[in-house]
Amino acid sequence: MSAAATDAPRIEGLLETALYVADMARAAAFFRDVLRLDPLLETDRLTAFDAGRQGVLLVFLGGASQTDMVGERGIVPGHDGQGPVHMAFAITAASYAAWHDRLTNAGVTMRGEMAWPAGGRSLYFEDPDGHVLELATPGLWRTY
Repeated sequence: MSAAATDAPRIEGLLETALYVADMARAAAFFRDVLRLDPLLETDRLTAFDAGRQGVLLVFLGGASQTDMVGERGIVPGHDGQGPVHMAFAITAASYAAWHDRLTNAGVTMRGEMAWPAGGRSLYFEDPDGHVLELATPGLWRTY
């Protein structure tokens, strides 16, 4: 390992994850009403949700954030994404069955389940834009 790699400060966590959607009202309703995430900010272009463990889910209207946002306090570079992406939310093992029932009863498109070698379980489903979302219990990765 190079000296530069060993001198790098440690990353403290993943703060934001972004999804890009076709219909903001539909997507915001899904994350708020089905997944029960609390909105932190709601605009026509962006809805930010508290995703637990100091994480924030940013839901952007597709194409609405492509240009830099320049303001008196600085610049946020433009960004965008297309196609179905994947992200996972952490849940407790005890809540797995309740989440499965909640999503099924809400008519959410279920994509699959996985039992991991270390004991974790994952439940895969789609949001209204076809993103593949996951609810994962401890035992998926070594630190979770």
